[in-house]
Amino acid sequence: MLAVLAPGQGAQKPGFLAPWLTLPGAEARLRWWSALAGLDLVHLGTEAGAEEIKDTARTQPLLVAAALLAAEQVPLHDVAVVAGHSVGELGAAAVAGVLTPESAITLAAVRGREMAAACALEPTGMAAVLGGEPADVLAAIEAHGLYPANRNGAGQVVAAGAADKLEKFAGDPPARARVRTLEVAGAFHTPYMAPAERALGAIAAGVTAADPARILLSNYDGTAVTDGRELVRRLVHQVTAPVRWDLCMAALADLGVTGVIELPPAGTLAGLLRRELKGSGRPEVVTLNTPADLPAARDLIARHGAAPSTSIGGLT
Repeated sequence: MLAVLAPGQGAQKPGFLAPWLTLPGAEARLRWWSALAGLDLVHLGTEAGAEEIKDTARTQPLLVAAALLAAEQVPLHDVAVVAGHSVGELGAAAVAGVLTPESAITLAAVRGREMAAACALEPTGMAAVLGGEPADVLAAIEAHGLYPANRNGAGQVVAAGAADKLEKFAGDPPARARVRTLEVAGAFHTPYMAPAERALGAIAAGVTAADPARILLSNYDGTAVTDGRELVRRLVHQVTAPVRWDLCMAALADLGVTGVIELPPAGTLAGLLRRELKGSGRPEVVTLNTPADLPAARDLIARHGAAPSTSIGGLT
């Protein structure tokens, strides 16, 4: 069984889209999406530097565009499962048929812009907590008045909240854990993003959504969402809710996924999978970063593509 995964913010690299624009029609597609996003996605994906594409308002639509541009180049009819990390859920929703590419790009642009605005309201941030006992890590995050914004499995939890509280937390880490400050604009996936959730919800209310054509795992709890409108509601709420990527990876294992394609810019989710899923339960992974990786992706689909044989979240 095959899964396609879309990465989230932080995976971007300068120039990572340049190889894709050599494909017929790719640049025109990206220029159309640029008009919807109100951003020059061609420039951002090819010429912009690291600092420019670190801006949340730019990064989020750029990542969704990258995932969709690559997904159009692979045969998806045999893909059984789709999931995305954080903003990657918008790309995953389009791959699953819930959203049109145009709706996904538009929502990503609104999401990025409004989350950037929410970050500017007060000093907040995020820090990765590596190692330690999970229960101890979560207790320490709560004790410092912070939030577990991402639970990524493989001994990695991301704490988020007020900048001064993060500084104290870094100086008093949980036992057998280390804390690494992340270069992000603010406390994503926490109540600090409430203004962005409200703004995104107002726009998303007008989006037409179809029910997913394949298993679509939700960041909220790792379950499959079978109703398109429910998925859109979850996408909006996820702005303030923790990303439970650990539960998504557990669902991939429970479903018996044997092959995974990570859409560009690929590598982050593949690394988490390799650390979290061991032995015979570890799927074969292709990281799709340039068109040169397409033959490997198509070969993986030919060998692992199959209809789902296990039910999860009510979908079979």
